[in-house]
Amino acid sequence: MHRVRVKICGIRTSEEAAAALECGADALGFNFWPGSPRYISPDSARDIMSRLHPLASRIGVFVNEDADTVRTVFHSLGLSAVQLHGDESPEYCRNLAGPKIIKALRVGPEFDPGSITAYAASAILLDASVRGSYGGTGRSFDWNAAIESKSYAPVILAGGLTIENVEEAIRTVRPMAIDVCSGVEAEPGRKDPRKLERFMEAVNRANVG
Repeated sequence: MHRVRVKICGIRTSEEAAAALECGADALGFNFWPGSPRYISPDSARDIMSRLHPLASRIGVFVNEDADTVRTVFHSLGLSAVQLHGDESPEYCRNLAGPKIIKALRVGPEFDPGSITAYAASAILLDASVRGSYGGTGRSFDWNAAIESKSYAPVILAGGLTIENVEEAIRTVRPMAIDVCSGVEAEPGRKDPRKLERFMEAVNRANVG
C-alpha cells in the first residue's frame, strides 16, 4: 500500500514552510492568486524557497492566469509543478508547454469523473464546488467521486480535510496525495503549528494502517 503524500497549501512565511516540512509534508503550495487571503508575491515566495532544503517540492497555485505569466513564474522560481485552480480549459492545459500540471476540478452534483480525461495533467486535484470560490473554503464533498476518479488519473484529495477527518479520508480514498489549507490554519492566511503537527500525526496513522 503506497504512502499518501501531503501538500500544505497557502504557505506565506519561512516559519510556516519550516514547520510544515519538519512535520513531514512532502510539498508546499504558494498561492499566486491575488484574490486569495493566502496570496504571496513571486518575490516573497522566492525568498522563502531559497531557504528550503533541495528535496522539498514547491507548487505554484494559479487561478485563470495568463499562460505566459504562469510559465515565467514557473521557470524563474524553479517550481516543481503548477496547480491550475481556476476555470482553465483542456486546451489551456494542452498549450501550457513545459511545467508539470496539477489541474484542480471542483466536485458538485453534476461532476463527471470521465471529464478528467480531457485534461493534459500529471494529476487531478479534487476540491469542493462552492459558488464564487476557488478553494480554501473548508468544505468537503462526496469522496465516492474521488474513488471513481482514480480510474482516470492520479488524484490529489482536497476540500475540508481536517485533523478529525483526514485519517478516514485516506483510508477511504487512498489518493496519490492530499492537499490541506484551511484545516491547519489559525485563521485564513496563517498556519497553526500545533494543528500542522496533529494533522500530520493523523496522516501517519493512516499511512501505517
